[in-house]
This record gives sequence, C-alpha cells and structure tokens, in this order.
Amino acid sequence: MTDHISDIRAALASSGTQSSDFDLNPEAVLPADRVLRPAGVLAPIVERDDGLHLLLTKRSSALKHHPGQIAFPGGKQDDTDADVIAAALREAREEIGLPEDIVDVLGTLPTHETVTGFSVTPVIALVRDDFDIKPEPGEVDEVFSVPLDHVLDPQNFVIQSRRWRGMRRHYFTVPYGPYYIWGATARMLRAWADRMT
Repeated sequence: MTDHISDIRAALASSGTQSSDFDLNPEAVLPADRVLRPAGVLAPIVERDDGLHLLLTKRSSALKHHPGQIAFPGGKQDDTDADVIAAALREAREEIGLPEDIVDVLGTLPTHETVTGFSVTPVIALVRDDFDIKPEPGEVDEVFSVPLDHVLDPQNFVIQSRRWRGMRRHYFTVPYGPYYIWGATARMLRAWADRMT
C-alpha cells in the first residue's frame, strides 16, 4: 500500500491542466465573464482486504440537482471554510460521517469547471482508520466503494453522449458493477488516472 500512496502523492505534486465538463465538447461557447463558485470534493481512499478502494456516494433521488448520480462527497465552499480542502473535509463529515482527524490529505488535482457553474477542487485523501459510515438522510442514498485500480485505469473509461439543452454532449463514464459513474465525477477520475500513467 505504501508504494501506491507514494505514487499518488508524487503524481499529485506534478503540475497539470484544469479539466471541465466541456472538455469533450469543444464547440461549447462559455461566457468569458462567467463567475465560478469555489467547491471542494473529497476522494477518500480506504484500505480493504483486497487492496485500496475509493469511497463514492449515490445522491438521493429526491434532490433537485443531479438526483441519483454517483458523486464524491463534497460541496461549495462556505464562508466558515478556510479553503476548498476544509470545505471537502466538512462536507465529507456531514454527508458520510467521515471524521477529519483520521484523514491524511495526499494532495489535490487541478480545478474542474462544472456545467452548474462551480470550480471544483478534487482533494485526494487517505482514510487511516475504519469509521462508521453514516449517509446523510435526504442527500445520500448510498455510500459504496470501488477498487482504486479500476477507476485509475484509463482503459476502463468510455466516452458516451446524450442530448442536453438541444445539443449532443459527450462525457466520460467509468462503470463499475451496478454503478454508472459518469459526468463530472468520471471526468475528475479520468484526470487523476491520466496523472498516474
């Protein structure tokens, strides 16, 4: 495990380019004066018997935005948050019950611009101990894990498309079992996977 974590730290320390929900749609025209709201998401790595896994959430089907989608725990930076890393850690505590004191932040990926107007910083972290996972009622339907090697292998990603706001929009997917991981979450994972190769 130590070697893999060292590799991740080294990959995150190198410089990289920002990603966006529009990367696979170069024809999209974005307003130059758009204002993006800062947000942080946590990519919590846990150790299982069969290796390292990544914790993800399935958003509540009752939510107004992105119901039922697979996501990292996280959200917008509040005035009380010191920075986007603090926002990601706070949101992970609120959404899945992850205590900040058992989390080692390994680094961050460059920001990711979403179609919803956020500038999201993915925060990669190692969870040192077991904890009691508590999905936040009304926000999180399920917390599950996927093997880290699966989502960090570029060959497991597929580009798909659908009609959105009158245009065909292309996006990354990285399915795992019954979980359809796509959109911003898959794009951020792909950026991480590209860093590791």
